Amino acid sequence: MVSGPTHYELERAMKQITFIVGARPNFVKIAPVMRAARAHNSGIVARLVHTGQHYSEQMTDVFFAQLGIPTPEVNLGVGSGPHGAQTARILEAFEKHLLNSDPRPSGVVVVGDVNSTVACALAAVKLGIPVAHLEAGLRSFDRSMPEEINRVVTDSIADLLFVSDPHGEANLHHEGVPAERIRFVGNVMIDTLTYTLAAARSLNMPARNGVTRGEYAMMTLHRPSNVDDAVRLADIAALLQEVSSLLPVVFPVHPRCHVRLTEAGLIGALQHNERIRILGPQPYVENLSLLEGAKIVLTDSGGIQEETSFLGIPCITLRENTERPITVTLGTNTVIGNDLKSVPSLVRDCLAGHSKQGGPIPGWDGCAAQRVISALANCSSFR
Repeated sequence: MVSGPTHYELERAMKQITFIVGARPNFVKIAPVMRAARAHNSGIVARLVHTGQHYSEQMTDVFFAQLGIPTPEVNLGVGSGPHGAQTARILEAFEKHLLNSDPRPSGVVVVGDVNSTVACALAAVKLGIPVAHLEAGLRSFDRSMPEEINRVVTDSIADLLFVSDPHGEANLHHEGVPAERIRFVGNVMIDTLTYTLAAARSLNMPARNGVTRGEYAMMTLHRPSNVDDAVRLADIAALLQEVSSLLPVVFPVHPRCHVRLTEAGLIGALQHNERIRILGPQPYVENLSLLEGAKIVLTDSGGIQEETSFLGIPCITLRENTERPITVTLGTNTVIGNDLKSVPSLVRDCLAGHSKQGGPIPGWDGCAAQRVISALANCSSFR
């Protein structure tokens, strides 16, 4: 009697795709892709590698549990550090992992624009392993942002570029990327939002924090351009006090921001304002619950610009630029640059019912991850 192939032999005959995560924004984007890979009968074996760029329980374990992300095959444990040192450690550790992999991956998928993205892409291409970049083509055109450097470098070496909106596709065409390397798949971050929205609403985080749904502002702040400049940070703290006179503010404070506010002697005044709720970093579902219940959001986060646009919540972006211009053209986002004085009037407009109205954005439909897996399965470079 001739026996059929073993499970091990069947797996080795399938496409072995390694997916990379390293930091909190990656977790939100990789979750639906891993679900689609496991559910899709595509001949793909999805393997997850965590670089350890973010390694605290708040930044990793809670997100994995909430979003149903499988336990990584390996955690490279690189930890934090200066950009150059961290990028080099990730590249070295991931290269070693690839060299020891049997079988060698058919391809590597990197996500977003963190140091893990560019380092793992470099390690793979130097070993002749095809790379796909999920969330390709985003451009702020601001080379002072480390994320912008990571995006440009990763896109220049990737074999397959998954774009989330038409602006990203246009940027890649302008940079001379051949059309056959580009796939418009939509926004996987919206997949995660739609997947967890009911659970987020059921938490009722506004009430838990003493505010009424639809009657408060939410603020997030983490970018170096805002938190590392003492003058800018003091101006934003003063703005926060002014906004709180118009409506209560919920402020989940990023660890980096908390350190800078403390160093500048600003945290005490914010904590003593009864109309400002200072919170610690929130897991994804809790944060979405607060976001979804807000009347208006002030942020410097790219992801929150996308989430507010999908949810139809007015967003004020405290930056000079955005790599997600579709949130301005079709969404609810207003980028105010250095003009902090314009914010109170924008908040008043919102309270009067005159805030910016967004609409549907192509490909932001909760099905982007399935399109990613289908493209990987059908790509001849990944074999």
